[in-house]
Amino acid sequence: MRKRIIRYAQVALSVVGSAILLFSCSGETQDAKSSAEEAMMTEYSEDLSIINSQNGRRSYHFVTPLLEGYTLAREPYREFRKGIKITTYQDDSLSSVDAVLTANYAIYYQNRELWEAKGNVVVEKSDGKTLYTQQLFWNARTGKIYSNVDSKIVQNNGRDVFIGEGFESDEEFKDWRFRRMKGRMEVEMKQRADSTSADSSAVRPAAERPAAGRPAPTPVKPVPESNPVPSAKPAPAGSAVEAPRPVRNIKAE
Repeated sequence: MRKRIIRYAQVALSVVGSAILLFSCSGETQDAKSSAEEAMMTEYSEDLSIINSQNGRRSYHFVTPLLEGYTLAREPYREFRKGIKITTYQDDSLSSVDAVLTANYAIYYQNRELWEAKGNVVVEKSDGKTLYTQQLFWNARTGKIYSNVDSKIVQNNGRDVFIGEGFESDEEFKDWRFRRMKGRMEVEMKQRADSTSADSSAVRPAAERPAAGRPAPTPVKPVPESNPVPSAKPAPAGSAVEAPRPVRNIKAE
């Protein structure tokens, strides 16, 4: 009787151990399958050009040499490893350009409608503002644009330059600010007298501008040097050179 009980116990332990082993292997297989699906590329396109418009919201057009999509990932995304150019429009007619963004790399998270651009990111607005940075986020759902790294904004045809760390703005670039301003410069363009093209530029801090109501200081002209003594002209060929006259001493009476 005792031997039967021991034998039944051994069989039961074997069955339980096999079940645990099978469950563990099944779990590992499922995890491996899930990881493989997340890493599986489901979309691939070269030299792609797409126009997107959503229910009357602002349309945008993006062009890229390479698009790779991963729709089976936990957070589906599209990757643009060879750069991207995004053009936004003021309406759905695609006739009035609002802004143009270019970057060396970009990724788009579909569920969050979030764009992330990296590497030589440049945003040019139709009103003349230009943003330069190395990383930029654009949330198409909330309409917010922001960056966590150093950024530079140039406006007024290049006359005003703002530099700061951490940038935030709306899509219109009307309400923009830096989290920490690092500096501001004003560029004065000088023109040639015979041409309307810019000849040179002088950069100075914006704080040096004259106060309102106070006349601008008159530029100080350099003091001219004493007139140089003209050199004697050489006598023409063939003419006689007059000898110097002797100097007579005059005695005072």
